[in-house]
Amino acid sequence: MRRHVILVGLPGSGKTSAGAIAARVLGAAFTDIDQAIERETGRTVAELFQTEGEAAFRAREQAWVARALAEAPHLIAPGGGWAAQPGSFEQVDPDAFVVYLTIDPAVAAARLAGDRSRPLLAGTDPAGAIRRLLEQRESVYRRAAVEIDGAAGPPATVADALISVARGWAGWGTP
Repeated sequence: MRRHVILVGLPGSGKTSAGAIAARVLGAAFTDIDQAIERETGRTVAELFQTEGEAAFRAREQAWVARALAEAPHLIAPGGGWAAQPGSFEQVDPDAFVVYLTIDPAVAAARLAGDRSRPLLAGTDPAGAIRRLLEQRESVYRRAAVEIDGAAGPPATVADALISVARGWAGWGTP
């Protein structure tokens, strides 16, 4: 039985870039939850954090994950903080297979250099902010069924690993 593949990890770990490539190769849909929320509201994640607060954003995020789970099995990339919210893993079990894209905080910071769209990384020390996020979230991320190195190469290389996981563990079979 095919299950959704949900990607968790730090900002900059490749959830969106590698996930979109893997979905295309698998012939599946891909839902980036942050992008879906931005399309629905007409506001950026940063604007939503500023005007409504993180708790309201996380509620939207949970609702969007539920909507995505109601669709045919596909790849889903919630924001980096989704997994750390109480009940997140329980929300997707048993309909999804969760994959943790690991990444060194310094590599994630380098990938995100100049990106002003991430409210939890705003400030003068984005690398420090990413390290703190990892300290806060790593134990939750490690609840995932499988870990893939999000810095193993370009997005296509990480996507290849995701494809293997989808085919081998999440019931997607071979092409």
